[in-house]
Amino acid sequence: TGTFEGVIPNLERRYLETDSDYLKTEIEKYMIEKICPICLGKRLRPEVLSVTISDKNIVDIAGMSIEELCHYFEKELLQAKISPNEKIIAEKIISSIISRLKFLKDVGLGYLTLDRNASTLAGGEAQRIRLATQLGTGLMGVIYVLDEPSIGLHPRDQEKLLKTFDVLKNAGNSVIVVEHDPLTIAKADWVIDIGPGAGDHGGQVVAEGTLAEVKKNAESLTGQYLSGKRKIEIPPKRRGQGKEELIIRAAAEFNLKNIDVKIPLNNFVCITGVSGSGKSTLILDILSRALANKFHHAKAPAGKHRGIAGLKFLDKVISIDQSPIGRTPRSNLTTYTNLFIHVRDVFASTPEALAKDLNPSKFSFNLR
Repeated sequence: TGTFEGVIPNLERRYLETDSDYLKTEIEKYMIEKICPICLGKRLRPEVLSVTISDKNIVDIAGMSIEELCHYFEKELLQAKISPNEKIIAEKIISSIISRLKFLKDVGLGYLTLDRNASTLAGGEAQRIRLATQLGTGLMGVIYVLDEPSIGLHPRDQEKLLKTFDVLKNAGNSVIVVEHDPLTIAKADWVIDIGPGAGDHGGQVVAEGTLAEVKKNAESLTGQYLSGKRKIEIPPKRRGQGKEELIIRAAAEFNLKNIDVKIPLNNFVCITGVSGSGKSTLILDILSRALANKFHHAKAPAGKHRGIAGLKFLDKVISIDQSPIGRTPRSNLTTYTNLFIHVRDVFASTPEALAKDLNPSKFSFNLR
């Protein structure tokens, strides 16, 4: 005889005891994050929250945007009712905080709040946070490698990012950027164009040099577009908008301000805007999750909204994101190279055939 600990206690115990990221991810499918009803997500005791400076406690400050914090520490805090001795103690601390906040503001992240969950950040935002961290270290003689840091960044904020590169370069560092953005390419001291095409057609250095030299290179497809010799023309005829549409009502998650959004169906629709305006929140956190819950019985809670009209025109949703094809990013290589075909052949063979055919040359393939 014995007792079974129960499904929920079993999952909780395995989640806490395991070192496997894969197992944790699988168990997390049955978990939902909820705000604590006692602390209301503040994660601190009432005694700690009762400590305030200028009528603000630490949670109030963490909930302010970077731009608001800059104003608070530069002006409001100086006028706070604290003694002269306390101001002397706080002077260096405030100065250090202001310099770090300005680094975040300079890379175009002035809209973020300090209490924002890291998992909700876009890839470009996470890169720019790490970049701001490096600005604060003041290192010299370092090579910085950035992979498309302008992802999710509106052209309005691109100049701020480029100024950051100048700061790093002028401090005696090298900055290498993988990028397609024309403003970034134009700012570069040296351009290396890889091509001439993609996939099997790529892998060669097509052109290198200053921007002017790359523009003159007839072999460089990038140079031809940058010089204006080639253009992507606007289509003379576009598909008209039909009557069918999705309407997202009162979207209010993160930076969204209780907005209604109409999305025409049977069209190619692009959601654009400055970094942090709520593009990913609207489509991924609200629309995609709500549709997945409706059509596929998914469990992930959708972001704050009042409802979605027009669901009768749809029967499924397919969300394509940056997740690896297999269980881990390492499995992508075997998928692309068809290595599993040979592995399956081995498992499907009889012992006699396997002993006869197990020749290393049979399993060789070319990685370009």
